[in-house]
Amino acid sequence: MDAGQPQVIAATARCRIPDAASGRRLRLGTALSAILVLAMALVSTACSAPGSGSSDKPLALPIGQVQGDGATSPYLDQRVELQGVVTGNFVAGLDGFFMQDATGEQDGDPATSDGIFVVWPNGSMPKVRRGDRVRVAGSVVELGREGDSQTAVQATEINVLGRGAAAVTSIAQAPESMQEWERLEGMWLRIDVPLTLSGNEGLLRFGELTASFGSRMFTGTEVALPGDAARAVEADNQRRRLILDDNRDGEYPENLWFLPMPLSHEAPLRAGSLLHGAEGILQQHPYGWRLQLTKELDRIDQVLRPPAPELPEGIRIASFNLLNWFNGDGQGRGFPTERGAQTLLEANRQRDKLVETIVQLKPDAAALMEVENDGFGRTSSLAQLVAALNTAWPEGDYRFVDAGKGPGSDVMRVAIIYRANRLEPHGGSAVLETGAFAERNRVPLAQSFAVVGTPSVVFTLAANHFKSKGSCEEATDADRDLRDGQSCWNARRLAAAQEFDAWMKSDPTGSGSPHVIALGDLNSYALEDPVRALRDAGWQDVFALAKTQNPYSFSYRGAIGRLDHALVTASLAPHVKAAAEWHINADESEAFDYATDNNRNGAWYAADPYRSSDHDPVIVVFDLQDKH
Repeated sequence: MDAGQPQVIAATARCRIPDAASGRRLRLGTALSAILVLAMALVSTACSAPGSGSSDKPLALPIGQVQGDGATSPYLDQRVELQGVVTGNFVAGLDGFFMQDATGEQDGDPATSDGIFVVWPNGSMPKVRRGDRVRVAGSVVELGREGDSQTAVQATEINVLGRGAAAVTSIAQAPESMQEWERLEGMWLRIDVPLTLSGNEGLLRFGELTASFGSRMFTGTEVALPGDAARAVEADNQRRRLILDDNRDGEYPENLWFLPMPLSHEAPLRAGSLLHGAEGILQQHPYGWRLQLTKELDRIDQVLRPPAPELPEGIRIASFNLLNWFNGDGQGRGFPTERGAQTLLEANRQRDKLVETIVQLKPDAAALMEVENDGFGRTSSLAQLVAALNTAWPEGDYRFVDAGKGPGSDVMRVAIIYRANRLEPHGGSAVLETGAFAERNRVPLAQSFAVVGTPSVVFTLAANHFKSKGSCEEATDADRDLRDGQSCWNARRLAAAQEFDAWMKSDPTGSGSPHVIALGDLNSYALEDPVRALRDAGWQDVFALAKTQNPYSFSYRGAIGRLDHALVTASLAPHVKAAAEWHINADESEAFDYATDNNRNGAWYAADPYRSSDHDPVIVVFDLQDKH
């Protein structure tokens, strides 16, 4: 879900534009993208080089007055002269620095910020240091999108007046609203309470962590109904969210200097860890407020990696999104693949992590998502995964359900595997390829099984994978993002849920058994329309039956929730003995995945379950061998 390209909010620009055409990631209040630089250059032909001054006399003002008490500066596009102390020298990494009033509240208004960002490209003279007392002349600009932009000065002249000091502002709780962060924009902050690490998806690529005041954040529609209730949850998330950044504007930094101990398997920096001693300069950003760190974190209380869940005896059924398991042509060639692994080495490493995950879960049957749709022959991705499973754990005796073709025509599909010494297929498989499943939603696959040794015990397992929340630009009419928290394609996912329910009630496998478990990635959080429609139709959530507290399987921008669901018919509900999610993926950094091009040639790779995918696997235990 792209929030849109940031823009420079200014009628004209009378200042030098920083060179940001290098393709580095845009960060609000830092170097501008090449497009924005070009756009500003068209209206700034009269710009002066740094140090050359300007023909129009600037207004000498305190920083707070330039910041103003609103979302944008009241002096936008005017030339000003400011004095203050450099609190964050990020010229090398962000093409600029932050300065702050030495005395604080110089304008006498506590509702205004006393700090501001100064655009001063790397290599400009004079050089500045943190603690320098400076006088800055330049034009006021807003960097970012209207409504959440960073007030800045596009400097044309800087004079270093000597050394000085500014006061740090200590805070122990989040503001009462998102808007109240504005009065601290550009200021030097010290966070006097531990922050919860809510997301680490940007750690490796961007050198940033998503933190939150208080507990972890849940996606709005996981805990509240779509619409106003979900928006209220998201607003509270935004209020509590704070991105900790490494003050560099690049991708895949050479070192994560702000971590008190290096990233490792012993210190994996899992979400849920506590971060102590965050200190830096507050910067506004489209996805929330950002603290550009000025020092290393004091301490991190690491959350330990969980072992495989301990479960009672019974029939184990799992659901696992494999994150694009593609194996090229199955003979060592065919890379890069359309999705997933880009080389044979990556495919082998991905396979080994997936195998280790499944072997440790030991499911008697599993619904798999994001499997390459390349048939069922010996070289297919599914066949080779099952072969690797049986090599790693011969007692598993795994087989796969051969649907003949597909299911579906998408490049990826769902699949079902099972242990032949525990379950045996009862009749053939069934697929639903019409209606909502004709395109975008992956075709569901259903297979009935009998328990080995108890042939009268029959149940049906159905694997699903509904349309994702991506490609919103292609969505039209009811499929558009209606801004109720469910994102785009919700109408299509809802239709899929309704049609799937009707299909399963028709007993498509001819089993004659009312026992059905539906598993998979529904790309819908717990209180979104598709999941509620299934519950309203009589399906029961296994996590509710097992009384699991706060289940989640996926993390997005620091908020967690369930995209992966396990639902059972009323007749099967009394047989649920346990339900668990194994949090091996949603809380882990991508540093530990199989890829070689995004984590320093796989420096942290291990053939273990951790970060084997981006979704946590789900496992349910039934007592079908005991009663029926």
